[in-house]
Amino acid sequence: MTEPTAYLDPRAALLAERERALAELADAEVLAPGQITYGSQAASATHVFEQQRDLALRDHNRLHLEAVDAALARLDAGTFGACTSCGKPVGDDRLAALPWAALCIDCQRATKHR
Repeated sequence: MTEPTAYLDPRAALLAERERALAELADAEVLAPGQITYGSQAASATHVFEQQRDLALRDHNRLHLEAVDAALARLDAGTFGACTSCGKPVGDDRLAALPWAALCIDCQRATKHR
């Protein structure tokens, strides 16, 4: 499959996104909860909320990094731009917006409805 023409260098875009995701993962710090004392229930609840938020963000960044790495692998394999589900073109506009997109818009919609 040929590389999309809507943008010049998908590899550069993917590598830049990979660096951004790696930097966010490196900056992510999830602190263990400290000792809970009486009267600090609100502070403890806030800490637990922040910890859960940070864990969710870290997990999201890990999944995003996996998607970027998979797109780079597809680029190396010559299958970049083809939907990994149906094989049809993902679409230049979609790849310009999300170079790591693995699915065409129809397959993506079908996935979200499952």
